[in-house]
Amino acid sequence: MSTSRPQGVCIVTRGLDKKGTAPLMPTIRYPFSPYCGAPPSVATLWTRWNLDPSLIVVLAAILVAYVFAFRHNGRRLQLCYFGGWGIGALALISPLCALSVSLFTARVGQHMILTLIVAPLMAMGLPRLRVGSFPADVLGAAAFALALWIWHAPGPYTATFESTAVYWLMHVTTFGAALFFWMTILATPASKMARAIALTLATSLQMAFLGAVITFSSRPLYPPHAFTTQAWGLTALQDQQLGGSLMWAPAGLIFLVAIVAPLAVVLRRADGPAAGVAAR
Repeated sequence: MSTSRPQGVCIVTRGLDKKGTAPLMPTIRYPFSPYCGAPPSVATLWTRWNLDPSLIVVLAAILVAYVFAFRHNGRRLQLCYFGGWGIGALALISPLCALSVSLFTARVGQHMILTLIVAPLMAMGLPRLRVGSFPADVLGAAAFALALWIWHAPGPYTATFESTAVYWLMHVTTFGAALFFWMTILATPASKMARAIALTLATSLQMAFLGAVITFSSRPLYPPHAFTTQAWGLTALQDQQLGGSLMWAPAGLIFLVAIVAPLAVVLRRADGPAAGVAAR
């Protein structure tokens, strides 16, 4: 397994002839120094685990802090948090990190895992927010939307391939906004459930719209993937279209579950008294 992340100029080979000896096209010099290293080949991808000691220490510290701070949480809540933490750690340490250098689709997939699976699971395992009269849920939805649109704009997106600090700023702000959004949704009292459902639907729609903008763009938007997708059988534009589609198909299904689940709870509560009256 590879523990290093090559920095500086990387080399991307665009293909070999039938004999497997001579390149069909000149070798392209990759002008970025991404945190996850050089673009992987198909053959080496599964050796590209990200065993960055700093990342592993931070992940372990987060887990230990939770165990000590919330050891009296219910077992079910703890399992939600541990499940979210495990999935998140895998998304950051696994070869998905390296693959996200080559494919925009992989980067979007990593974002979807962290914000739509890991964040709500970890939010379930944390104490409920005391929202009060402050519209924290609106702020959470707005912050999440802002983070998504900023970091998927071509300029900021490219910057994450040029600076490790910017790369982690992207992850921290996007995941932090998603975690706050899900915590506010989960803290919504039953009397305001319609508002929570509306905000979840609005968040789903804005993500779908962002995905549509990316999917139906007539040209590639992201320079870091200009010459890294061919080894995976895709043009840069096809990769971009596939990644954009992830934002408004699978992501939409996750939000649909988030909408239907609380609605089912509200309807069940509403049917309770009616059922009792009918039984009489």
